[in-house]
Amino acid sequence: MATKEPERIWWKPLSKDERVWVGIALIWMLISFFFMPLYHIIGAQNPPAETYKVTPEQFDKLVDGMIAKSKVGEEQGIPIVHPSPSDPVFIRASMWQWYPIVELEKGKTYRVHLSSMDLDHGFSLQPVNMNFMVLPGYDYVLKLTPTQSGEFHILCNEFCGLGHHTMLGKLYVK
Repeated sequence: MATKEPERIWWKPLSKDERVWVGIALIWMLISFFFMPLYHIIGAQNPPAETYKVTPEQFDKLVDGMIAKSKVGEEQGIPIVHPSPSDPVFIRASMWQWYPIVELEKGKTYRVHLSSMDLDHGFSLQPVNMNFMVLPGYDYVLKLTPTQSGEFHILCNEFCGLGHHTMLGKLYVK
């Protein structure tokens, strides 16, 4: 004849130390839960709120128009553009290239438009450590005010295929 195990409450077998750690974990979880939406409102690292739907063909025309208007040189077959701060800056992501090379002025505010022609890409501006997703079909607008001069690299931080490791772009600030 099988004996029935007595019914018990799951937390009763916990020792005092275990109850302390479960309590600490619960308090930390509640702090994190309430801090996340609060930081979204007051934090300085919110993603861009300005986004538009765009086809790859439309965005490509915008990039070509900016290049025709603002081209100042070329580096390894990629145009270098120096747009006016009053003009929009368009940077296109495609396997496995950021296009074109952009030259900005320190202290001036630019509206940088990002879009992908094919796959999901990640826009990572180094060594500043800015990170944004770049998705096909969307035009993301970043307000960017360079505070230091130099050469910056744009890396793709979202795996986009076999040539992902070669996807490197440049941004110059003068």
